[in-house]
Amino acid sequence: MHLLSQYLHRVFYTDTRALSFMRVWVASVLLLDIGIRASDLEAHYSNMGILPLHALHANAWNQYFFSLHALSGMWQFQVVLFVVAGAAAVCLLLGYHTRWATFLSWLLLLSLQNRNPLITQSGDSLLRMLLFWGMFLPWHRHYSLDARRSLTSETSPHYLSVASAAYLLQVAWVYVFTALLKSGPDWTTDGTALYYALSLDQILMPGGRILYQYPLLMKQLTHATYFLELWLPFILLIPWKNTWFRMIFFVAIVGLHIGISLTLFVGLFYLISISAVIGLLPTPVMDTVDKYLRTGYARLHKRWAKAGNGWRSPVDLQLRLQWNTPRVKNSFLGKYLREGVVLVALVLALWWNLSTLGKPYFQVPTGAHWAVMIPRLDQNWSMFAPNVFKDDGWYVLEGITNGNRKVDLNQQGKEPDTTKPASVMSLFKNDRWRKYSENYLFGPNAYMRPYYCFYLLRRWNEDHPKAEQINELSVVYMKEFSLPDYKTAPIQREVLCHCKP
Repeated sequence: MHLLSQYLHRVFYTDTRALSFMRVWVASVLLLDIGIRASDLEAHYSNMGILPLHALHANAWNQYFFSLHALSGMWQFQVVLFVVAGAAAVCLLLGYHTRWATFLSWLLLLSLQNRNPLITQSGDSLLRMLLFWGMFLPWHRHYSLDARRSLTSETSPHYLSVASAAYLLQVAWVYVFTALLKSGPDWTTDGTALYYALSLDQILMPGGRILYQYPLLMKQLTHATYFLELWLPFILLIPWKNTWFRMIFFVAIVGLHIGISLTLFVGLFYLISISAVIGLLPTPVMDTVDKYLRTGYARLHKRWAKAGNGWRSPVDLQLRLQWNTPRVKNSFLGKYLREGVVLVALVLALWWNLSTLGKPYFQVPTGAHWAVMIPRLDQNWSMFAPNVFKDDGWYVLEGITNGNRKVDLNQQGKEPDTTKPASVMSLFKNDRWRKYSENYLFGPNAYMRPYYCFYLLRRWNEDHPKAEQINELSVVYMKEFSLPDYKTAPIQREVLCHCKP
């Protein structure tokens, strides 16, 4: 038992300062996510947009889902919820009533994601899970307004609980299951996954264009990525020289996601993934980080005092981010009840991940789905798995005006042209729209096509004089299938939807 205790303390501990640092990053990304989503509030979350409530409930709703955002199809109602979510995220950022802010942020994020599953991606699942585990982690103990009310201070930032173990395992199994689901030859034998990924013009970034010119390097990076995702997380379980192994994992994962962000258009996924590993920073590293933060904080106050002629710093007055640990009042029963809840959630989340591997003996019984789906512990890390998607292409939105002129809504009203745009990725306002366009192609999602078509038609007519308004619209996909050796199949023109007002 003594050896087991030593192992747990060395492997599954977290530094409370690292957790608090992660809280700031997660809250910042959450605010960014809310801002990006708010720019498409009517399109993505109201009955005037691409997924009205009746279509959601008829085609994309799970019986165990919960969504405040689905209580009304009015965009004004969505504005209120977005404002509340933004306020909760700001409180989380500042560490003000942190546990309640975390709970409210998680609840509203879950609600928002359930409202429109057609625009969600893997990063959304990770962000949701970070907030879920954060409800049970002491990430309010440092760099927070809650710490201002500190009456006592703990001598060690070392923290171990079921929640800290769940958080570490969550970060680790994201990469392990991603690799296990990449079972196709693109990853395991041929090493062509990165080649095919960079052949997708819909997500190709400038850095990817450069890398695309080196086939041998892409093959080596494919095998390196697969090996890193499958095996690197296990070094977190090594009890010796844990500080070094954690830093190896941290640097490798941060480097991986920075590389992805430079080559592929993945939205906020890389920022969410980087924020997820910040809480793993070991104590010796956080000693140095904390020292620099203290020094910078002190300099800020000195400069303010010198420039303000005696005026007290507003940071000191309102956002006084203390370094001490606030008193934690936990009853014996409450502590073990909380640990029990986290343990059950951890088992369910792991079980669900195992079920995604497709093995019959790992499947979660239907009767237990409610326990996973209500708090959205469900996860699927099949990114570019089992093989990379090879159907590439771009959209042409062909409208016919009242003056019988053809226009392409994707090209600001220019005459439709079947030539591939110089940058297909630039046709999308953000990654939410890119993800939606990807889901738009799949046969099971055919129900969503008319809503998008009529939404585009209505918005165009609202913004243009009668002579330039369109009386019919075709959503056309120019399909370009990627082949080996920098070749593509002949382009096919597919009309996915045609609508008239």
